[in-house]
Amino acid sequence: MKYNQIIIEEKEHELLKNMITAAQNYSDRTYNLSIRRLKKELESAKIVSIDEIPEDVIRMNSTVTVQMPANVIRNFTIVMPEKSNLEKNKLSVLSPMGLALLGYAANDEILWQFPAGETKITILKVTQSYNYST
Repeated sequence: MKYNQIIIEEKEHELLKNMITAAQNYSDRTYNLSIRRLKKELESAKIVSIDEIPEDVIRMNSTVTVQMPANVIRNFTIVMPEKSNLEKNKLSVLSPMGLALLGYAANDEILWQFPAGETKITILKVTQSYNYST
């Protein structure tokens, strides 16, 4: 892990805490595991102001290039749940993949529990978008 802990911008941290509280009784087992893991990671996350967050840390509206098993490479933009659209590669921050990526940085490798089982993800590239209407 590049920065030894996940890094979250302070306003997004508050937003995530509210989303976690609202989502804790969701019926999907994998989703609940992801929510619990994110909640645990947020407890030890480094919370920073917008001016302090490194450019290569995944946050809301970041576009991320990841490598998954079998050398599958995908691009996603992390968005609010209501903006999610997989046909346009817009991934909800509350999806298992969105929860897995948030706060990590380029070149990090993550092991995360997905519906198909535990999967290793390598973050190849992070690009920031400051257009919050996406």
